[in-house]
Amino acid sequence: MTPPHDGLRIVRVANFVTPVSGGLRTALRHLGEGYLAAGHHPVLLVPGPRPADEWTSQGRVITLPGRPIPGSGGYRLLTDRRAVARTLAGLAPDRLEVSDRTSLRWTGAWARAHGVRSVMVSHESATGLLGTWGLPPGPARTLADRLNTRTARAYDTVLCTTAWAAAEFERIGAANLVQAPLGVDLHQLHPDRHDPEVRARYADPGQVLLVLCSRLSPEKKPERAVEALAVLRRRHRIPAVLAVAGAGPLRRRLQARAAELRVPVRFLGHLGTRAEVAALLAAADVAIAPGPVETFGLAALEALACGTPVAVSRSSALPPIVGPAGLAAADTGEAFATAVRDLLERPAAERRAAARARAEHFGWDSAVAAFLAAHRVPLPADAAQAAP
Repeated sequence: MTPPHDGLRIVRVANFVTPVSGGLRTALRHLGEGYLAAGHHPVLLVPGPRPADEWTSQGRVITLPGRPIPGSGGYRLLTDRRAVARTLAGLAPDRLEVSDRTSLRWTGAWARAHGVRSVMVSHESATGLLGTWGLPPGPARTLADRLNTRTARAYDTVLCTTAWAAAEFERIGAANLVQAPLGVDLHQLHPDRHDPEVRARYADPGQVLLVLCSRLSPEKKPERAVEALAVLRRRHRIPAVLAVAGAGPLRRRLQARAAELRVPVRFLGHLGTRAEVAALLAAADVAIAPGPVETFGLAALEALACGTPVAVSRSSALPPIVGPAGLAAADTGEAFATAVRDLLERPAAERRAAARARAEHFGWDSAVAAFLAAHRVPLPADAAQAAP
């Protein structure tokens, strides 16, 4: 692929990106493809085990050696500031987009010193993450406010993908806050991806197939899906089975928990292609998204696009995103079991149509237009109309 001749060079820097890192990786890819299609020069800078520089469908991707995070299941950090700064200087960006408000916050000062407009994308709730790490609500809120104040001062724009994520920046009075949604691939992820052979691979006739597509890490709370399965089978007498797609440091613990509860869970690991993900989601009866600090929840939106309703955490940003196509549950396995049961009581055709209809509100074209608007990039008339 050759770069476009016109347009702006939009350099994006992100941590916590691996070949199997899920939602952030997917969002970065679609945004890069959108920037490229709009005639710009997207460059993505990420950490990895070794240096690399290649052209992909999302534009140029540069990998710098990053320090592995113990126990994270493969995540790495760009800790060599000199190497990152040297790379940024060589790229001479017109815009800088950063997806890590902690260890990469210094890039905001770099951008300001070099006359480059900068956007920090908040992919998580600092308050929520600190809470999942064990901080009580009061100290978590105080520390999050301090971190977010520094972030807001460091960048020209702070971009949040939901009102839920934006609330903690509104709380500190950040004047440079904007909102822009993410999207979902409505073509590749579609109810037509339903394949009877795929369903038969995971569930027998008469069984209910549940699916969890998630990184298996503490903040995602995947154990609640396993616990919900146990309640569904024992209390509600629903012959459900669970397929888990995703990798992460909690896999062995979850396998042990499933064995302890004596429930049928298939751990599929990372699915290598989007076609496999679409086929699994389209085959399921209900998807479970138990993460309490999800700020957008691409996995839940992908399930809706495939016509599969979703039970989501009441604590997350997902309830208004899934709308009537899903149900919100308190953060317990029992509550998720009740939400799944209630979704299953809806006629199958009705719940699947509602799921797809809801997903169609979130196309990537609108997301790309909104992100470019946050960068203050002039938009063509048709793209400007697409931006919310």
